[in-house]
Amino acid sequence: MSSPLALVHLAAFGIYGFTIYITFYDLEIPMMNKRFEQFNPGQLMFLTVWGVIAQAVFFFLCVLNDFYGTNKIAPKNAPIFRRIKDYFHATYSFPLAMFVGITFWGLMAVDRELVLPKALDPYFPTWLNHLMHTMIMVTTVIEMFAAPRQYPSRRNGFIGLYILMLTYLVWMHVIYYKSNVWVYPVMEVLSLPLRIAFFVVLFAFSGFLYYAGEVFDHLVWGTIKRTSNMAPRKKKSK
Repeated sequence: MSSPLALVHLAAFGIYGFTIYITFYDLEIPMMNKRFEQFNPGQLMFLTVWGVIAQAVFFFLCVLNDFYGTNKIAPKNAPIFRRIKDYFHATYSFPLAMFVGITFWGLMAVDRELVLPKALDPYFPTWLNHLMHTMIMVTTVIEMFAAPRQYPSRRNGFIGLYILMLTYLVWMHVIYYKSNVWVYPVMEVLSLPLRIAFFVVLFAFSGFLYYAGEVFDHLVWGTIKRTSNMAPRKKKSK
């Protein structure tokens, strides 16, 4: 169906599709190629890029749901696109967008050389930086207000989120062992115990963001009972 919400979702999908295109086909950073000359997985080495891809996938699911699903608060028989969209936003889109944005700008405030050295500025434009690290937070929060979702059980949500985070953690170590270079310079200044503590804190923070998203959603749309199988849920009677 054609609606303002569908147009918003189409626009967001277009923005992230464009960002992905620029990232993979137009963004060229010679010093990064030299730094990872032993093993260079390209832009997929960065969690930021994973986050942008997640947003593109999510808003594509939103478009499918707009046309073939429903945006009702608690549909009795939620269509498949609605169920997938809701799970994806709760488990990946919101926590990952907020995680990437908050950690990036937090480390930038402490010392930008830890995440985005000034030497990269001629190759990495400011507008692209904001699409990747600012816009992802803006659009995922707007989506919270624009459309309701049915949260999965907290167990299923945390399982999905931590599988993703563990996958990236393993991937980052694979890159290090093959290239002898950390993807993020902040890892180079941390000893092994501090690095482990850093990862533990980040994992805990990602879990907190999942919970914060659930609370935020319930504040906006009301407390809706969770189900373990993503089945339709009904509002609790007052």
